[in-house]
Amino acid sequence: MTNQELQTLKNKYDIIGNDPGLNRALEIAVAVAPTDITVLVTGESGVGKENIPKIIHQNSRRKNSKYFAINCGAIPEGTIDSELFGHEKGSFTGANEMRRGYFEEADGGTLFLDEIGELPLSSQAKLLRVLQSGEFIRVGSSKVLKTDVRLVAATNVNLIHAVSKGKFREDLYYRLNAVSITMPSLRERPGDINLLFRKFSSDFSAKYGIGRVTLTEDASIMLRKYRWPGNIRQLKNIAETISVLESSRAGSDKCVIDAEILSQYIPKDEPNLLPAKISSWQEENPGEREAIIRTLIQLRQDVEYLKEVVANAGISGSVHRTAAAAIQPPPEVETHDNIISDRGWRMMDMDMEDPEEQELGNSEQEDMSIRNANMGLIEKVLRKHDGNRKAAAAELGISERTLYRKIKQMTEK
Repeated sequence: MTNQELQTLKNKYDIIGNDPGLNRALEIAVAVAPTDITVLVTGESGVGKENIPKIIHQNSRRKNSKYFAINCGAIPEGTIDSELFGHEKGSFTGANEMRRGYFEEADGGTLFLDEIGELPLSSQAKLLRVLQSGEFIRVGSSKVLKTDVRLVAATNVNLIHAVSKGKFREDLYYRLNAVSITMPSLRERPGDINLLFRKFSSDFSAKYGIGRVTLTEDASIMLRKYRWPGNIRQLKNIAETISVLESSRAGSDKCVIDAEILSQYIPKDEPNLLPAKISSWQEENPGEREAIIRTLIQLRQDVEYLKEVVANAGISGSVHRTAAAAIQPPPEVETHDNIISDRGWRMMDMDMEDPEEQELGNSEQEDMSIRNANMGLIEKVLRKHDGNRKAAAAELGISERTLYRKIKQMTEK
C-alpha cells in the first residue's frame, strides 16, 4: 500500500498513529481481505483489535452481506452453543421457539469472534467442524445445516500456552491461525501516544463544549514513559477525565497541563501489572458516565457564573454568602411531603444536620440504615435520570433543596 492509501484507510476507520507495527497490521488485513482465509488477531486488551475484522469485511467480496461481532467471553457457557449455532423449540428450558444462531444468520458474510480463548472445549469442537466443512447442528436437532461464513477471531491471551494447559484445542488453534495479525500495544508505539492524546482531547473539547487540553513538554514525556496497561482505551478515559476537570478549572478555551498536574491522573506505574483483560465500567456504561460528566460540568458552570457575578459587583464577605444562596432552590413550605422527603434523605446520610431533620426522632432501625448508606446512591439515581435533579430528587424521596446541598458536598470532596 502507498502512504496515501494507508492514510485514507486510517481516516476511514478513525485509526491514529504511524507506528510501523500498526501499519504492517493494516497492510496484512487489506491483503488477505479478498480471500476467505481464516484470520487470528492477537494483542492486548484495548489496542483496537476490533478494527481489523471490519477492514477485512469491508474490503472483501462479502462487504454487502452481514457482519456480526460476537464477544465469546460475554456469553454464559450454558448458552454459547445456542448463540452460535441456534436451537430448536423445546430443546431446553426457556426455548419457546426455534432460534437461528450467528453462523446461520451470517451465511454469506463475516463473523468476528472476539476473546476466542474463552470458548468452552465442547464449543471448540463444534467450531472446528464449521471451519473444516461448513456444517453445524442446532441445539436439540439432528439435522445437519450448511453455512458459508468468513471467520475472523481475536484473543488477548496466549493460545499456545492455553493449548499446553489443555484449555484450547491444538487442531482448532492451527485452523484459526492460518494468518496471524498482531496489533502492537501502546507502550510499543511511544511515538503515537501524544498524537492519540491530542485527538482525544480535541474530540472531548468539541463533545462537551469545553476548552481543549494541551500538554507541556515535561507532561508529554511523562505520558510516553507510562506503561499504559489498558492501552488506547485507558489513554482515552484519562484524556476524557483531564479534559472535563481541568478545562472547567481553567475557565478558558485552552488548558495547559504540566507534568505535576498530569501525575495526578496517571496511575502509579506497577512493573508487574498485567495488561487489562476485562472491560471497565466506563466502557460498558457510556451513557451513565456521560450523565455524571454533564452534571459535573453544569455544577462547575454554576460556580464559575457566581464567581463572575461576585467579581463584577466588587463585593465580598457576607455578600458572597448571599450570592452562593442564589443557586439554591427557593425555600420550601414545611409540609407533610417535605418532612417525609427529608426523612428519606436522613436515612441515607447524616453527615450534615438540617433544621428540618432535627425535629425527627431516631429509631434504632433508622440508625442502622444511616450507617449502611453511602453517597453512591445519589450518583446512581443521577445516572438513571441523565443528570435530571428534579427527577432524581423525586425518586430519592427528598426535596430538591436537600439534593442540591448533597450534590455540592459530593463535588467538593
